Amino acid sequence: MTITPHHWITLFVATSFPIVAGAQAPVTFTKDVAPILQAKCQECHQPGSIAPMSLITYEDARKYARRIRTRVLARVMPPWHLDKTVGIQAFKNDRSLTDGEIATLVGWVDAGTPLGSPADLPPAPTFPDPNRWQYADQFGAPDLVLRSRPYDMPARTQDKWFRPVTATGLTEERWVRAIEIKPVNPEHRKVVHHVLTLLEQREAEGVTGLAHEAHGVQRSAGLFMEWAVGKVGEIFAADAGKLMLPDSKIRWEVHMHAIGQEMKNVEVELGIYFYPKGFVPARRTVLRMFDVSRGSELDIAPNAMAMTQNFYVMQAPARLENFQPHMHMRGKALSLEAIYPDGRKELLSSVNNFQWNWHVNYVYADSAAPLLPKGTVLVFTAWHDNTAANPNNPDPNQWVGWGDRTVDEMAHVWVDVTYLNQADFEKLVAARKPAPRPIPH
Repeated sequence: MTITPHHWITLFVATSFPIVAGAQAPVTFTKDVAPILQAKCQECHQPGSIAPMSLITYEDARKYARRIRTRVLARVMPPWHLDKTVGIQAFKNDRSLTDGEIATLVGWVDAGTPLGSPADLPPAPTFPDPNRWQYADQFGAPDLVLRSRPYDMPARTQDKWFRPVTATGLTEERWVRAIEIKPVNPEHRKVVHHVLTLLEQREAEGVTGLAHEAHGVQRSAGLFMEWAVGKVGEIFAADAGKLMLPDSKIRWEVHMHAIGQEMKNVEVELGIYFYPKGFVPARRTVLRMFDVSRGSELDIAPNAMAMTQNFYVMQAPARLENFQPHMHMRGKALSLEAIYPDGRKELLSSVNNFQWNWHVNYVYADSAAPLLPKGTVLVFTAWHDNTAANPNNPDPNQWVGWGDRTVDEMAHVWVDVTYLNQADFEKLVAARKPAPRPIPH
């Protein structure tokens, strides 16, 4: 018998969620489904937010019930595309559904979307403005807000990369504890694919503060923050941050793609939250782009799968704060493995269901962020699917190589790396080890 996608879904439901068929209490919207939507979906699926439809009311959910069923079974929604069977599973921002929650949603749709008793409906949550500064609840308003110059994006044109420069206006050095990026106009999220900000700065003459000596900062120019749909920003660990110097500048790279509708005055803004004046964190975090595709070597044949790898040796002890794969339409999976100096191997993280229109930043929990000794080899492996079986593939008959356009391909991983000295590394490793059990008398 030929196994079709329908058979796979039926088999998946039957083997993974048997509790639905044997459940005695009927699954209803008011008692079972609404709490899940409130906790995992409605922050985005509300009027004025980034999702294409609202899931606030029963009528909303019933209208899109079949789509909900398909998306949650495929683990496309909510956007959390990490392989849950391997690697680190403790994250600060885990938005995924549990197996039980998926079973509840699927069972509700299969039962005909029953409403249930109105008395069971939980109070509607009050969501803050989805287009506000998301970290303001934690840190207050950003200490510094910078905007790119406006750009008019035609309705039909090639992809555009807009690279203006904005002065920060800083007159003293400041350490950064959090960063956000967002389009100024929510409507412009439709055309802004991603944003890079590069911090251009050099030490002012005569400035030789301890911060520079401790962290080896003399001249600096590098990646400050990367943003794409699915990512809010970055909050650095309590013991780490990024340093901004007087007279520094932000160089933007705003990647836009046409959608058949003209967008005038497209702007993005950068919100920066500082540590208190005079505070110097013990460690410095650097945003690194680990290229997996080897640039021009990426070569994907028509109607074929492709695998590429790249290797990096850690030149100093470090803590990895996150895992954020970046590919385009043919991206399928990307993994990170560590080979330790003693030869031991560990698969740290793997995204096995990559969705090119969501660039999720998987932020490790403090207790799980990988601590890597000097000499550790990081192994990045990427898979691309250039076949007709890939629903995101615009043309499986094309050869595909590396390129900036969304119809080209990439494969890299954004990782915030907090570098450590040997003493700090050993201290953090020792703190992770469980306390010895007392010997019974």
